[in-house]
Amino acid sequence: MAKTNPKVTARAKRVSRIRKKILGTTERPRLRVFKSNKHTYAQIIDDTSGKTVVAMSTIDKSFDMGEEKGKTGAAKVVGTVIAERAKGAGVERVVFDRGGYLYHGRVKSLSEGAREGGLLF
Repeated sequence: MAKTNPKVTARAKRVSRIRKKILGTTERPRLRVFKSNKHTYAQIIDDTSGKTVVAMSTIDKSFDMGEEKGKTGAAKVVGTVIAERAKGAGVERVVFDRGGYLYHGRVKSLSEGAREGGLLF
């Protein structure tokens, strides 16, 4: 039997604790963040229908770093692009779901980029 990583199980507990309180509706869907060691992912999810409205990540084909450097810079670009895509899909207001991560670094950078792109939290 494989050992489970205590960091992963602790984050899973935090995610379930957060998800009890946060719900994305059709008018105000949920902006969900996930980060791996190399990449940053963001999805805007409508929980009432169970569908992903828009998604963006650093492995997306249309991803371009531009002038930004590092993983936090990449996260900021992901935030601005997902805000543009959300506006195209008719979403202006979202509920932010940090995915069990602390609100600093890449998570904070992504949310700032989304705010600069025009999303309202």
